[in-house]
Amino acid sequence: MAQHNELGKKGEQLAVDFLLEHDYTIVERNYRFNKAEVDIIAQQQDILTIIEVKTRSNTDFGNPQDFVKPKQIKNLVRAVDEYVTENQLDVEVRFDIIAIVKQGKTYEIEHLKDAFYHF
Repeated sequence: MAQHNELGKKGEQLAVDFLLEHDYTIVERNYRFNKAEVDIIAQQQDILTIIEVKTRSNTDFGNPQDFVKPKQIKNLVRAVDEYVTENQLDVEVRFDIIAIVKQGKTYEIEHLKDAFYHF
């Protein structure tokens, strides 16, 4: 497996662990619809939280959250609309980013709530 894929998988697991520590329930991981993949669907109280995880080995080219592009956001919104409809959910939906940067042997985790909105 390529090193960046391993870093991505490690980041997603760190994000799951972080969410569990902050009283979220993990509902789905890697939900796919058409061209979109939702990294994590979690719930905390009555809010369904859609989480895009971005992991980088450094910030030389920008912060991890800077790599979530408008086209990806549109695809995620479509996927989540499908997920909510398919599961007949009546919940508030929030889109978050968990940005992770490797710092030597540790990882810095930043949880950005309401990171983007419907287009």
